[in-house]
Amino acid sequence: MSKPAIKAEGLVKSFGATQVLRGIGFEVAPGEVFSLLGPNGAGKTTTVNICATLVRPDAGRVSVGGFDVTRQPGRVRAAISLTGQFAAVDGLLTGRENLVLMAKLRGLKRGRELAADLLDRFGLAAAADRRADTYSGGMVRRLDVAMSLVGDPAVIFLDEPTTGLDPEGRLEVWRTVEQLAAGGAAIFLTTQYLDEAERLASHLAILREGRIVADGTLTELKQMFPPAQKEYVEKQPSLEDVFLAIVGETGQTGQAGQTRKAGQAGETGKNREERRPT
Repeated sequence: MSKPAIKAEGLVKSFGATQVLRGIGFEVAPGEVFSLLGPNGAGKTTTVNICATLVRPDAGRVSVGGFDVTRQPGRVRAAISLTGQFAAVDGLLTGRENLVLMAKLRGLKRGRELAADLLDRFGLAAAADRRADTYSGGMVRRLDVAMSLVGDPAVIFLDEPTTGLDPEGRLEVWRTVEQLAAGGAAIFLTTQYLDEAERLASHLAILREGRIVADGTLTELKQMFPPAQKEYVEKQPSLEDVFLAIVGETGQTGQAGQTRKAGQAGETGKNREERRPT
């Protein structure tokens, strides 16, 4: 059995008189997507920051990639990437330059080639040579996520990575996370979107008031509740279904630039009721 990519034991952290973490522990295996869920203020970001060597714990131990975060922080940083809640993008540089700079900081060759691939994957190729401070909020977020993937790190921390993204950008991040996990990377994900955790995570933990109150697979967590009653209802398309069907994978609106009106017959909804002559 392989060693855990992340292992935390008895983590305790306080800020002044406020105790944020109260002895939590967990393990994340290589190739696993671990999602830490909880309400605002539960301690999710503090946990990420401890694992990423940005904050020292008051007690407990964490190893990431086999290295202790307090005794070997440099080795941990070389093995990880972090996408935080706030974008770490240099607005004075272009999108391409941000990615090339990240490749240089990681000591990688072929920086421009790597940048071109990531710009294309995240739908930023057309804006590659514009300064990042001219990007929309969603574009900045996509660039930030792309920067975290430079160098194929073994352990990736994603702290609410899809906040501010449109549905297509969100799906691109999801596909990327799934590909990275399939390639053996360990993913530590925090999110406020439960559908995101349900789709991506093979291992979930729920943090409340500094303690992990539930831990397991989605199936195991569902077994904590009584089985649902079966009801047969007609499934209507969601707003996300409608949006993605209209804009398509390329971001085009309908066919030949036509705008589809609500109520028109199509694959995204029920046919309009036939009108009777008056």
